[in-house]
Amino acid sequence: MLNKIKPFIVTVIVITLIFISYLYYNYNPSEYKIFPKCPLYSFTGIYCPGCGSQRAVHQLLQGHIIDGIKHNFLIILLIVILLYDTSIKLGKIIFNKTFKNLLHNSKTSFTVLIMVLLFWLLRNINSYPFTILAP
Repeated sequence: MLNKIKPFIVTVIVITLIFISYLYYNYNPSEYKIFPKCPLYSFTGIYCPGCGSQRAVHQLLQGHIIDGIKHNFLIILLIVILLYDTSIKLGKIIFNKTFKNLLHNSKTSFTVLIMVLLFWLLRNINSYPFTILAP
């Protein structure tokens, strides 16, 4: 039974990713109300670590790399982590070999957490050069 469910789940995930990519490619989150706004920023005026991510994804999908990064610098970290994790998983599938995943290490998790918290703190300082980090 599980062998029949797994391909279905993978198919649903792939279709969902394609649909979301289509939305973010074709519709700018700055111009359309279908995209959710950040609740933290809406209520407090404080930028969260994810503020600007939707606009960043739109810009990246449009091929505007620098503009995408300007909306949220953490998108670089996210892309690196996703590419690394995907490479590890594909390596396991292709080579039928298990590779050590550094993301499953407490030191790596702690380092990423510190980077996100520092980014969160610094992007809310209202003076140059920290204002560059704001979306």
